Amino acid sequence: MNSRTFQQLPSATRAVLLLAVVAAAAVVSLAGLAISSSWLAFFGLGAAIVGAAAFALHLIVTERRRHEVVEEELSAQSSFLESLIESMGSIAAAHDPDGVLERTRREAKELFGAKASILRPGEGGAADAVVLPLRIRGEAIGSLQLVRAEAFDREELARATLLADFTCRAIENARLVAEAQVREAERARLSDQLIIAEQEERRRLALFLHDGPVQSLSGISLMLDAVIDSLEGNRLEEAAGVLDKALQRHRDTIRSLRDLSFNIEPVVLRDQGFGTAVRAFAEQVGLSNQIQIDLDVEAADGLAENARVAIYQIIRDVVNQAIRRGPPTRISIRVAEAGDGAVEAVITDDGAGERRRASFDDIEERARTLSGRLDVEAGENGGTMVRVVLPSYVAHG
Repeated sequence: MNSRTFQQLPSATRAVLLLAVVAAAAVVSLAGLAISSSWLAFFGLGAAIVGAAAFALHLIVTERRRHEVVEEELSAQSSFLESLIESMGSIAAAHDPDGVLERTRREAKELFGAKASILRPGEGGAADAVVLPLRIRGEAIGSLQLVRAEAFDREELARATLLADFTCRAIENARLVAEAQVREAERARLSDQLIIAEQEERRRLALFLHDGPVQSLSGISLMLDAVIDSLEGNRLEEAAGVLDKALQRHRDTIRSLRDLSFNIEPVVLRDQGFGTAVRAFAEQVGLSNQIQIDLDVEAADGLAENARVAIYQIIRDVVNQAIRRGPPTRISIRVAEAGDGAVEAVITDDGAGERRRASFDDIEERARTLSGRLDVEAGENGGTMVRVVLPSYVAHG
């Protein structure tokens, strides 16, 4: 066997042949000693030493080559993992789900040297393709399809699966970021609307005080000056008449200020509860406008304070709007559970139907500041039905 043929043999075969040579040389050396042939003994010993040296050299070379192969494999794996990490960084940098999918497709194409495509949910892949499903909490968002001439080995399939899983997490994060941005924009919008509403409420309050109680008090002051003038002129009957009118106007001013205080925040709502406050309001409105008002509001007494105040103000505004629209003969007010801990307030009247949605804008904004929802529908017997639903975390604090 020549050297070239020997090198072409498998490593394990070469090792066995070298061991066989060493063993044969040792046998020859022992045979030479047995027959007292020194030259045969020395020849066998020399051959055994040369064979042992060759075997040791073979082991060293073989081990070195094995280390080189392992080093090359580790280097290739390290390089691939670095590329995979860079790809994940590129995918994570996308800020929307569609961008994440497109970057995943490009990175998969570069990583695996394959034709990559994104399949829609329910779309079947090619017969010779590797199809990796993309799911987020059980929701199918599509599939990553890889096609190439060479088959994918186990490690490559594991890496492709890892890339697909990371893509799902990246898409979920992109969705959460988008939702957070929407919520933040909505929060900022509602905050601005709340500030504007507070400013409008201050303007209305200032205008009411200026045109109402302040003007009345100014008139009363002038009337009292006239009383003093009449008294000084000994016109007692005239002074008594003016004083009587001033007293009546003073009482009217006190009544208007009391109504204003009650509308801003009814003391009875704070001290005696929602049901008592609504009944007092219903009694006042019913008697002054000759309207029958049906109440079913016991469920509201267990609500959080902010929810009680908001629902009371909405009920008051809706009832007053129904009276301005065309005096109804009957109004129904109901507060009840709406499922999942939510609470709804339903106000129904039989007056003239409201066709202008803009009439409820202020009431809708008041509901939206508490994450509530306003629905306006035509009543069963004419009129209007207004439903306001507050979520559980608002209704119960």
